[in-house]
Amino acid sequence: MPAPPVHEQVYRRLREMVLFGELEPGQAVTIQGLVEQLGAGMTPVREALRRMISEGALAFRGNRRIMVPVLDAEAVEQLLLARVALEPQLARRAADRCTPEDIARLRNTDARLDRAIARGDVRGYLEENHRFHAELNAIAEAPILTELVEGLWLRFGPSLRVVCGMFGTRNLPDRHKDLLKALQQGDAEAAADAMEGDVVQGMTQIREGLA
Repeated sequence: MPAPPVHEQVYRRLREMVLFGELEPGQAVTIQGLVEQLGAGMTPVREALRRMISEGALAFRGNRRIMVPVLDAEAVEQLLLARVALEPQLARRAADRCTPEDIARLRNTDARLDRAIARGDVRGYLEENHRFHAELNAIAEAPILTELVEGLWLRFGPSLRVVCGMFGTRNLPDRHKDLLKALQQGDAEAAADAMEGDVVQGMTQIREGLA
């Protein structure tokens, strides 16, 4: 499979930097800094920044400054409402479509997540937690909903990284085991309930950590 174009590679790398908290809330981002950090040209960096700003993952401030947004309580509440509206629906759809192979793959991802938690690996936790949700969303076969959800994750990713650093991985809640059980049983409503609980717990911890 051929490598994606350079501009897409740069966008994906910048996206990971935001999603997994390499860039902190309130941190300024410059074109020159990213050119040096990513070893990329100015044109693909500018394009990546433009896309990230349009998605709300970065914010344009005065004096041509670009920054990682800082979430306040109102923003967290809106993100919670949006996630609760969308992600349980994806879980419900996934429960109706998943195969034994899908469930096995999710279990493997969740096992890696558990190992990251046990060893206090914050980056590993963030990556495997996102991978679990992304794999579940792919099973749901709802690209419009999934794209909306991915945009929401970009908005709270940096703050989640901050909270992980404050509380440690062992104190991070998740309802993945409940969700996997529901998927195994083909119980769409239980899957939706587990996902809603997972979302509420996670966003509540972010809100408390940023208070």
